Amino acid sequence: MKQENYETMNIDRRDNGIVVVSLNRPERMNAVNGTMHRELASFSRDFADDRSLRVLVLTGEGRAFCAGGDFGPGDGITDPEGAALMVEARRIVDHILECEKPMVSAVNGYAMGLGATVALLCDIVVTSPSTIIADTHVKMGVGAGDGGQLIWPFLMGVNRAKYFLMTGERIRGKEALELGLANFYVEEDEQLLPKAMEIAEQLAAGAPKAIAASKMAVNSYLRSVSSVVMPIGLQYEENSMHSADHQEAIKAFQEKREPKFTGN
Repeated sequence: MKQENYETMNIDRRDNGIVVVSLNRPERMNAVNGTMHRELASFSRDFADDRSLRVLVLTGEGRAFCAGGDFGPGDGITDPEGAALMVEARRIVDHILECEKPMVSAVNGYAMGLGATVALLCDIVVTSPSTIIADTHVKMGVGAGDGGQLIWPFLMGVNRAKYFLMTGERIRGKEALELGLANFYVEEDEQLLPKAMEIAEQLAAGAPKAIAASKMAVNSYLRSVSSVVMPIGLQYEENSMHSADHQEAIKAFQEKREPKFTGN
């Protein structure tokens, strides 16, 4: 992995084969624009292909992990590119699940929408008091097709997942641990990245082939379900992106008010 290949991520190579990847649009709370969307589709594969790296730690610069899609004015992701964007969305999920090396997410602050999906798809999830996880697609009048429908039910159960996906309700760091979304919870925000690094160092000292063999059978189960869930979820999401409710949600977001959904 090389920094020059990324505009919206900081690539910090550490000792012992560990790389810390930080989503880097802090002025937008690391919200996903078109460039970050493309880079999210490639970073896990670049990590997998780099033979000098053993473990990846994913976090966010500033006060958020990732606030989801950037629906603000300017360089946002407000105008979907149809099928091409959906293909890229599928690659984000598939490439993470295909990665044989361990990935740890240190979820600082907000992890919303696609940001929540990427954090939860990592093998180990660490949260802290500032962590807020939510799949907020419905708040924007669109379906949770970016992978939330895949990973949330696996981690917390079907009916719980449907509730959170249908409401966009927020989950704090300790509750994320209790509900099964996180592996570890630290009591102080300052302990978040050190805890993630501690786990990364433990994994980096392990036998790479044995670790890969231990995670990939589990991931193959997720991938088999993904092959059914993702096309349906993405199709529904794309359809809902053309709705009047989605346009109203974007307008309301930019005007800093609550949307008025009509069902159209």
